[in-house]
Amino acid sequence: MEVEKPGSKGQAWFCTTGLPSDIVIEVEDMTFHLHKFPLMSKSRKLHQLITEQETDPTTSTTQREDEEERDEIEEIICQISLLDFPGGSESFEMAAKFCYGVKVDLNSSIIAPLRCAGEFLDMTEEYSEDNLISRTERFFSQSVLTSLKESIKALKSCERVMPLAESLGITERCIDSIASRASSVDPALFGWPVSEAANENNFRARSNQALWKEIESTLRRKGSGAKSNNADSWFEDLTLLSLQLFKRLILAMKMRDLNPEIVESCLMNYAKKHIPGLSRSNRKPSSSSSSSSAALEGEQREVLETIVSNLPLQKSSRSSTTTRFLFGLLRTANILNAAEECRSTLEKKIGLQLEQATLDDLLIPSYSYLNETLYDVDCLERILGHFLDGLEEERNGGEIEAGGDGGGGNVRPPTLMVVGKLIDGYLAEIGSDANLKSDRFYNLAISLPEQARLFDDGLYRAVDVYLKVHFAH
Repeated sequence: MEVEKPGSKGQAWFCTTGLPSDIVIEVEDMTFHLHKFPLMSKSRKLHQLITEQETDPTTSTTQREDEEERDEIEEIICQISLLDFPGGSESFEMAAKFCYGVKVDLNSSIIAPLRCAGEFLDMTEEYSEDNLISRTERFFSQSVLTSLKESIKALKSCERVMPLAESLGITERCIDSIASRASSVDPALFGWPVSEAANENNFRARSNQALWKEIESTLRRKGSGAKSNNADSWFEDLTLLSLQLFKRLILAMKMRDLNPEIVESCLMNYAKKHIPGLSRSNRKPSSSSSSSSAALEGEQREVLETIVSNLPLQKSSRSSTTTRFLFGLLRTANILNAAEECRSTLEKKIGLQLEQATLDDLLIPSYSYLNETLYDVDCLERILGHFLDGLEEERNGGEIEAGGDGGGGNVRPPTLMVVGKLIDGYLAEIGSDANLKSDRFYNLAISLPEQARLFDDGLYRAVDVYLKVHFAH
């Protein structure tokens, strides 16, 4: 059997078996020139359509009239148009080959459309032994659902054949397989880009004081350089899913009490794929007012709000890369004018791990015309408030667990001292803003408890910067 496709963008498909075609089937913009017997032997639906057309009185009359006008008797070609065929002409071509006994190499990317094609054509086991439905179901169960990556590929292919894939349970089975197999993945096998981890190490290496080295070393994650190409690979596969399928998958993962690190990793990778410029602090609001630009921003806002609403509430155990990602989401939320709840959630989650941030993270541009300052100081104050509230909860919990030892008033938590140093650096940076009011500067400076500063050198430097700018004349 040979297949010929003329050069006109593959508009016609011929099966050359030595016999002239006696049926033409139209699927989308493709015309298939085939033979009745192989199709009727495997597909109950095609058998019915062909039989109905051959016994239709109108068709028979027309055929007789045509025959009278011909000098030679030619076989009349049956014509059928299959509207809304699942998977289009590509999946029909594979189904047709199957009917002719041609070996079809099944894989995860075509299994859902081909299974739906079998359903549409009614290619059941009752009608013909070892038919397309049973063949695809067997491959689906034995080769697709037994693999995490293959299940993701099959789920992606379901997008082309909705809602039939949904009604046949293919979509749900793929989602269940992915969620189940993802739960067995070891979070320690995957990590974050080496370049970003290196930036974190460089930032921490700037301190020359032995005390700071000791404090910050207690906060450094162990084994942050570990990475698994396999884990990264299936994370990348997930980013190809539509948002609606991705939502359902994340929900299934959370219902299985999947490790929060895995859920968070899935969300981060999806966001980075679908929200351009997420990790760039200098991203600017779009100046275009076209409807296409507005639609694109609307799609990105929906992705962002979905990501944020599904982020695990607890503090991330990962390095500063996660915190940097959260700050990127927050900047983008401001640019896209995301819902207030979305921005509030981000601020609270950042506050829970503020000690992992860098000074560059804190410098959030002020996008509101109502705010005269260069950076969004109000936002930073809210984030700092969440950090202090979380620290207080941890301290109270520690006291209860320790039997109510109330003598911890002079204890300097390492995270608090790191944030204290970070805020002093932030004060020095925003102190050069001529529009920053003195009361705003003062309130932020005194918002930290006394235990946050071992030395006041950083605060003095910030005050000096502020005074030089605001009282130079």
